[in-house]
Amino acid sequence: MKILIVDDEPAIVDLIKLNLQLEGIESTSCNNGLDAIKMAHSENPDLILLDIMMPGMDGFQVCKELQDLNIPIILLTAKNSIKDKLYGLELGADDYITKPFDSRELIARVKTVLRRVNKYSSKDDSSIIAGPISINIKERKVHIDGREVVLTPKEYDLLLFFIENQKIVFSRENILESVWGYEYIGDSRTVDMHIQRLRRKLGKYSTFIKTVFSIGYKFEVNYETQV
Repeated sequence: MKILIVDDEPAIVDLIKLNLQLEGIESTSCNNGLDAIKMAHSENPDLILLDIMMPGMDGFQVCKELQDLNIPIILLTAKNSIKDKLYGLELGADDYITKPFDSRELIARVKTVLRRVNKYSSKDDSSIIAGPISINIKERKVHIDGREVVLTPKEYDLLLFFIENQKIVFSRENILESVWGYEYIGDSRTVDMHIQRLRRKLGKYSTFIKTVFSIGYKFEVNYETQV
């Protein structure tokens, strides 16, 4: 697994590299669009973290040049208008995160995009476990206390996202962007609806999905519930 970081701010590059290293993910970097294109062709990275605001060739132009390579791209930028986001996605970017960003959120987005393109799995290639919940990633099956629970595709994606990012607080907008993707331009109440359904299917473990007042949600295994 290798990620190419393209940003002309050394401090940001160093921060991203450190956080990727902690996840066991190798990275390389450059600070301009032309070098990004060359390295994308020569090194064939699994994902590119691409800054938009760079001197010379900007991130949008790089996206255009790399469309044929089919390498997932997450745009990093201080520009946060919907128009800019949609433009980047139309050029082929897979996600968009606005500076300044929380490092934990960035890692969560990286994992989500890689999972979408089948290039990331948990440390165990076949399953991931959170307390009484077991997910077979290859078969997309969920078992709770050894009993299979049938989830819709989006409920499954939502549960897997939470379990892979335990104890991290996400806003409804964060969840929409990470689980539904930017192709879904909808109301954040969609998240609330799916979480209500998922909680019902989790039964007595519904409290693992915690509401964080005025912010959003987080997932945390409560071991007292299992007694």
